[in-house]
Amino acid sequence: MDKFTNSAWFMRIVAFALAALLFISINFEMESDKKSLGLSTAPEISTETIENVPVEVYYDRENLVVSGVPETVDVTLKGAKSLLINAKNQRDFKVYVDLSDPAISMGDRTVTFKISDLNEKLVATIDPEYAEVNVQERVTKEFSVEAEYNSSLLEEGYTAGQPTVSPQTVKITGAKDAIEQISYVKANLEISKGLNETVNSKATVKALDRDLNKLDVTIEPSSVAVSLKVSIPSKTVSIAPKQTGKAKDGIRITSISVDPKEVTLFGSETSLEKIDEINLPVNISKIDGDTELELDLNKPDSVQKMSLGKAQVKIRTEKVDVDEENAEPVVEEEEPETEQKQEEQVVEEKPEPEEEDEPAAIESKTFNNIQIVPVGIRDDQDAELESDVTSITLLGEADDLKKITKDDINLTVDVSNLDEGTHDVDLAVTVPEGVEWELDSKTVSVTITQKEEET
Repeated sequence: MDKFTNSAWFMRIVAFALAALLFISINFEMESDKKSLGLSTAPEISTETIENVPVEVYYDRENLVVSGVPETVDVTLKGAKSLLINAKNQRDFKVYVDLSDPAISMGDRTVTFKISDLNEKLVATIDPEYAEVNVQERVTKEFSVEAEYNSSLLEEGYTAGQPTVSPQTVKITGAKDAIEQISYVKANLEISKGLNETVNSKATVKALDRDLNKLDVTIEPSSVAVSLKVSIPSKTVSIAPKQTGKAKDGIRITSISVDPKEVTLFGSETSLEKIDEINLPVNISKIDGDTELELDLNKPDSVQKMSLGKAQVKIRTEKVDVDEENAEPVVEEEEPETEQKQEEQVVEEKPEPEEEDEPAAIESKTFNNIQIVPVGIRDDQDAELESDVTSITLLGEADDLKKITKDDINLTVDVSNLDEGTHDVDLAVTVPEGVEWELDSKTVSVTITQKEEET
């Protein structure tokens, strides 16, 4: 036995056994350490779906328009769980469609989605896998803008003129097919119900096809300034004092006059046509002598408003015997027909007197979209008006107003002494004689710029 234990082979076998035990022990400890740290030699494979990943499209944006590419897609990743968590949190990968080839053909195409900047140890699946896209030539064209609004939202009795737009044209860019489908370019002015005043606001411009479907195009500028002149028809009528009640004993009413003699009514044209005067009841039952009163004017139900609500009434009297109380009172300038009948009873053959004291009725007439013409522009300058049209209201006798047309009205603005920049300049108004005029604004904003020198 001693001979065997002292032999070289015995020592070799013992050394090998100890080495094997040491190796097994070290590996066991390393595996334990890895598990305690959450590590594994065989990583856990998992999947993760990331929704609404943005899609980038690479193409010649100066000359082409691409449609049909969805804005986002869903990406499902497969791989080690630690890598998936990092990819989901960071989202440092990109999903794209590549149409950058200069030789790409126009029309419909089927393209697949691609992914970049993704860890090579992860496998990606994109949903949807591909898209049906349309590639068209990029076209830019200029169109006139038409403003519109809901006229039913105007307050009863009010009317609106043709809305004005600034700028009057816009540039629309899009696919050639889309540009060719444009039938209307509209700016819809949003107004609230019961509108009774002029509106100046911004409105978004939309391009529509003949069926009024909105087209996918780019509009520059995307909104325009819209001005809507809102007014109400008016009519000036006389105020007619009407005697009511019975005068006291011994008092005779010799005259009743009113100041002012006219009032302006506002309402719908059909309502105003039926009204020729406003009756003002004057109760004389408590009058003891010459009296001045302030009485309320009664507004007809069909009228929206009146220029005044009260009028001054002068009552002139005289004392008479009781036997003379039945004499007819005289109302100054208010009952010319009665005076005429009295004169006819005295002299039948006497010609009918002229009603020289009856003032002519003053009416108003509004003209919309009157062109404003800049004058005195220097050769080296350009002048741009904030709005080159406006509305004007003329005041005068009805017969004079009927003869007046737009051609009789001239609106100019003198820019001869203006330097570069924006200025508020007075409007010069020329209208036929015998009428007065009113403007919402007596000035207009003018921008003066220097012309570029031709090369």
